[in-house]
Amino acid sequence: MAKQRVEGSFVALITPFNRDGSIDFEGFRTLMQFHEENGTSAVLIMGSTGEVSMLTPDERKQIVRETMKLRTGKTLFYYGCTGTTTETTIDYVKQAATEGADGAIIAAPAYICASNEDIVNYCLEVANASAIPLGFYNNPPRVKTDLTTPDLLRLAEHPNFAVLKESTTRVGQVAQLCAAKPDMSLMCCCSPNLGLVVPMMALGGHGTANMTGNIIPQEMAVISKPWSNDGDAFNCREAWLHNLPMLHFAYSKTNPVAIKSLMQAVGLPAGSLRRPLRPLAPEALRVGLDIVRDLELDKKYGYSLRPGLAAAE
Repeated sequence: MAKQRVEGSFVALITPFNRDGSIDFEGFRTLMQFHEENGTSAVLIMGSTGEVSMLTPDERKQIVRETMKLRTGKTLFYYGCTGTTTETTIDYVKQAATEGADGAIIAAPAYICASNEDIVNYCLEVANASAIPLGFYNNPPRVKTDLTTPDLLRLAEHPNFAVLKESTTRVGQVAQLCAAKPDMSLMCCCSPNLGLVVPMMALGGHGTANMTGNIIPQEMAVISKPWSNDGDAFNCREAWLHNLPMLHFAYSKTNPVAIKSLMQAVGLPAGSLRRPLRPLAPEALRVGLDIVRDLELDKKYGYSLRPGLAAAE
């Protein structure tokens, strides 16, 4: 039986914090409604954009419990469940399943720099223990391990692996994966520096697993729509080129520094970054605010531009 595919814009959400550093669950509610209203197909809660490595285990489980209460069924809820070991990853996946999550995303555990074979086996062990669909985030810039096409196709053979979020620097791997037509959603990171989005969408990709959708959700929904005709292709190209300044800005600092600083500046619930991460300096934030103004995002989404500089000072 074919797996249920995730298609379109799969946004990696920031984690909003209150002034005292606690999780802002009302902020989560606002963000979920924002994405439902603006074409986001699925959200990833507690990915790297959500500062997951700086959340405590108790906070991670609390976020799953509380945000699942916000699920309406209009948007798929996936959770970042990578732990430091195979056992902790399985524990996070099982908790997400118990709470009713639509799926979980895992990556290679950070810092250990494991071999590809070790990571493939880790993924398969987690998949064997999972009651919900899984996605794999191939993210060598963060974890060093970089799975190749044969490695990823091995994962695709497992009935529980339904999504690939690809972030390798090898653009040619996109073509190899699309040509193989594995039974899983093929998505890629929205960073324009990697150059993966347009090739993957042109060759049959199912969408993007992106973080720029935190600030331009409608635009990322257009860019992420699978191509079924030339209209989809031209719309993707136009939206990509028009929004390229924002795409570059979003990756101008380590994720999620730029996007979260800008969200706070325009009035979206975001809160501070967890230390040692620091918000953008005022001059860097001005660049983002100028892009918001130039693209007329303030008019489209009702963003405020006045409090931005004060937020960074």
